[in-house]
Amino acid sequence: MFEKLKEFICNYVEINPDDVTPDARFSEDLGFNSYDFVSMLGDAEEEFGCEIDEETASSKKTVGELLAYLEEVSA
Repeated sequence: MFEKLKEFICNYVEINPDDVTPDARFSEDLGFNSYDFVSMLGDAEEEFGCEIDEETASSKKTVGELLAYLEEVSA
């Protein structure tokens, strides 16, 4: 699931895929703004076939935190 999430991230911000690590912070390290992040969450819902609580997901600051949340709600 990490590789798929990395692919999503690279579709929303221009970043080297090698820079997308579990510790990378969305706004500070990857350059996400809130619109990009919410848009990505909507696409992730479709891709992973799960329902994402926007408020809960928005509290996730790193790729690893979001990944853990996505794994939890898509299980």
